[in-house]
Amino acid sequence: MTSVPGRRSSTFTRLLRHGFTDPSAAERLLDSPELSAVRDDPVLLEALGGTADPDLALLGLVRLLEAQTGATGRQELLDTLISAKPLRDRLLGVLGASEALADHLARHADDWQALVTYEARDLHPGVTEFEHGLAEATDPVSLRVAYRRCLLSIAARDVCGTTEVSETAAELADLATATLRAALALAEAAVPEDAALCRLAVVAMGKCGGHELNYVSDVDVIFVGEAVNGADEDKALRAAARLAAHMMRICSANTVEGTIWPVDANLRPEGRNGPLVRTLASHRAYYQRWAKTWEFQALLKARPVAGDLALGEEYVAALRPLVWQAAERENFVADVQKMRRRVIDNIPTAEVDRQLKLGPGGLRDVEFAVQMLQLVHGRADTSLRSGTTLDALGALATGGYVGRADAAQLDHAYRFLRSLEHRIQLFRLRRTHLVPEDDADLRRIGRSLGLRTDPVASLTREWRRHASVVRRLHEKLFYRPLLDAVAQLAPGEARLSAAAARERLVALGYADPAAALRHLEALASGVTRKAAIQRTLLPVLLGWFAESADPDAGLLNFRKVSDALGKTPWYLRLLRDEGAAAENLARVLSAGRLAPDLLLRAPEAVALLGDGEAGLRPRTRAHLEQEVLAAVRRAEGAAQAVDVARAIRRREMFRTAATDIIGSYGTESQPAEADQGALVDLVGGAVSDLTAATLAGTLRAVVREGWGDTLPTRFAIIGMGRFGGHELSYGSDADVLFVHEPRDGVDEREAADAAGKVVAEMRRLLQTPSADPPLLIDADLRPEGRSGPLVRTLGSYEAYYRRWSLVWERHALLRAEHVAGDEELGRRFVELIDPLRYPPAGLGEDDVREIRRLKARMESERLPRGTDPKLHVKLGPGGLSDVEWTVQLIQLRYAAHEPGLRTTRTREALAAAHAAGLISADDAGILDEAWVLATGVRNAVMLVRGRAGDTFPTNPRELAAVGRYLGYGAGHAGDMLDVYRRTARRARGVMEELFYGGS
Repeated sequence: MTSVPGRRSSTFTRLLRHGFTDPSAAERLLDSPELSAVRDDPVLLEALGGTADPDLALLGLVRLLEAQTGATGRQELLDTLISAKPLRDRLLGVLGASEALADHLARHADDWQALVTYEARDLHPGVTEFEHGLAEATDPVSLRVAYRRCLLSIAARDVCGTTEVSETAAELADLATATLRAALALAEAAVPEDAALCRLAVVAMGKCGGHELNYVSDVDVIFVGEAVNGADEDKALRAAARLAAHMMRICSANTVEGTIWPVDANLRPEGRNGPLVRTLASHRAYYQRWAKTWEFQALLKARPVAGDLALGEEYVAALRPLVWQAAERENFVADVQKMRRRVIDNIPTAEVDRQLKLGPGGLRDVEFAVQMLQLVHGRADTSLRSGTTLDALGALATGGYVGRADAAQLDHAYRFLRSLEHRIQLFRLRRTHLVPEDDADLRRIGRSLGLRTDPVASLTREWRRHASVVRRLHEKLFYRPLLDAVAQLAPGEARLSAAAARERLVALGYADPAAALRHLEALASGVTRKAAIQRTLLPVLLGWFAESADPDAGLLNFRKVSDALGKTPWYLRLLRDEGAAAENLARVLSAGRLAPDLLLRAPEAVALLGDGEAGLRPRTRAHLEQEVLAAVRRAEGAAQAVDVARAIRRREMFRTAATDIIGSYGTESQPAEADQGALVDLVGGAVSDLTAATLAGTLRAVVREGWGDTLPTRFAIIGMGRFGGHELSYGSDADVLFVHEPRDGVDEREAADAAGKVVAEMRRLLQTPSADPPLLIDADLRPEGRSGPLVRTLGSYEAYYRRWSLVWERHALLRAEHVAGDEELGRRFVELIDPLRYPPAGLGEDDVREIRRLKARMESERLPRGTDPKLHVKLGPGGLSDVEWTVQLIQLRYAAHEPGLRTTRTREALAAAHAAGLISADDAGILDEAWVLATGVRNAVMLVRGRAGDTFPTNPRELAAVGRYLGYGAGHAGDMLDVYRRTARRARGVMEELFYGGS
């Protein structure tokens, strides 16, 4: 072709118009001798322009022509190409979509003839036709050539649109079946004596078993073997294993013609560690006793394909009843969802956004959702038992188990994603599920899918849209029909039956499905805007409730909150529009009794859950005290003031509990807090600060009502025990001491009477029954215990401690800290007791022995009867008491000379002891771990049961909820108890060495 210098030729322009990206190279190829006879034929250019990659198609055509033997062969190909549109479309379509098949044609130049015939039987071949196509293969190399020849015809029908994606996948599965049979025949022919000893069945699993295979995929199989004609079973199984292994090598090994695909037998019982071939009885025994939920899920697609088909059918028939019982297993839904999350978690970070199969919104999301519904409902409805994803999805929609509109959207998305996967793999016939990043690849794939206008942007947009549909629907698919079962549907729309809805709720972990359906009906029925929003929210909320140990309570509590706030304009809008609010609420409502009880007393506190991190972050003591004191000033009388202070305490207790629960469970956007110690410290500090602020407000209210602005005596409250140590848990009393000092000119009796009345009134007001939880004040750590006066002057404390104090009182004073009232008086009290709790000379041996005696007595006398000591987190071996007494003995002995030990907080003192060289890093770590775990258990028990406790619950559901809080998944409560026992046992060993055995 010639053209005017400096001007583009007309051919160059035509090539651009037909979609070539390198017209110059295309001109050179068209000028090659092989194409000289047809280079100006408009039919050829038009056909090339219709391919996915015209440049690639033209190059492949030239290579194929070059490979023909002689001019006659080339002319025959060109004549057929120009005159026969079916061949032209098929051949050029393949050459423009698959570099690997173009390479095959260049090596096997006559294989283009496989695309010439265009008869009805060629349009939808099955196993028989593919077996015929492979019949002449006599070794692994010729089998590969024949396989590629058959694959060529499948790809041609695919890229030309003769078959749609599900038909292509079925043809690929049929070709795999024929290939497995041919490979097994080759293996049997190589060792006929092995074949004579055994019956060997090859059962396809995964996508091959489901009749929905990819172009390049592992072919998952399970082997079943039996002896024949009275042969020895062991010998027969060894022979079967040799045949199976040889068959796998024939398919998987690399030869001069490459490989076909790997045959993967890892879905067999015990995986790679189990025998390659088992008898039917061995398979049945394994699945009856040992199989996990995912193994029954895998059996959904089991299909005999090669070898002894009768034995394969016996295998499927024997195991099918077990498959349909899987949904009755404890934690069934949780197990399936956990498996899905594990798959996502194992995707490399750099690939997760390009993962077409395993990533969020990918193919596996559709498959897992469909399989989960099949397992739940397939026992009662045999129409759902298809191993093919799209067939099963259609059956679920027909039966009303999935909404028709949702099923249609998911079907469309799945077909698109599978088509995209096919085109990606077809190019080089490599096993990959990653969407490429190169624009040339994206352009070719986009054009192959019919996206001719801006194919790169269009493909990316379509892919993201379909992935978004899958992400949105795959969990909704499970929960939405539960609402349709209790809602008014359009005429003719199928609905989930009441029995099927109950069945699904039981699978989700609901103990009372009938009540759950009543709650759903109350929440979502009707035509109001409120009901419409609830129908949008509930499918997602039901999933979050199901992840908890008590879904029933979550749904019931949600109904109660919704009933209380349903008429407020902001409540449902908050849940709908603030992404985190709905999930946070679901976690809080289903984690136990405490947080819902706190919330239901003032449901408007739900707004805290949508206020971002700021809404859930516990407030400082200064902020709390400022709010409480301001509210007290506005109140009319002490009773009203303390009611307001208690209401603030309840709200802030809810905030802390919600933060704790959400931090422990994690959310979709925020993983669970990995450091349990951080949560324990957060709760201890927040509840202690809240208690201090409540006491400060109550003191101000009582003083103002009885004496105006000034009490006749200075008055301070000293926190003791866990209160002074900033370690209160949700159900803790406030351990305190009360100290006062008469003001100048005030009679001591008058001052004492005033102080006593203050204490009595504070205790009364804080314990008065109301909608808010009481705050119990415990002053039993005062001098002389319960026999001594509730409140003393500073001078009286000084006199008592100087003359009468016992070692246990000095021990108790280690946790003393001013928390409310007169700051200067509180500071002087602390100065008074410092020499007692941090004795300059340390502890004498008599005092050390007395402390050890007291500890031993407490262990033997205070543990409740009938309690397993090893699981009592406060008084049991290795529990809180062991750790705290060990740390406090170190403080009493060494704090006078080690300033870091002068703290009321256990973990700080333990860290200071290690820093001072008084305890090894290992021992400090063991004690810290035990203390954090025991404190976490106490917090969990209170959150779950709504009342304080120092032992693990005996109720299985409550025990599971404690486990969830501590990070143990469904079914792992036993692991939690084992870890606690082990942790406590190690701590007890350290305690005995440091507390009882040290010098």
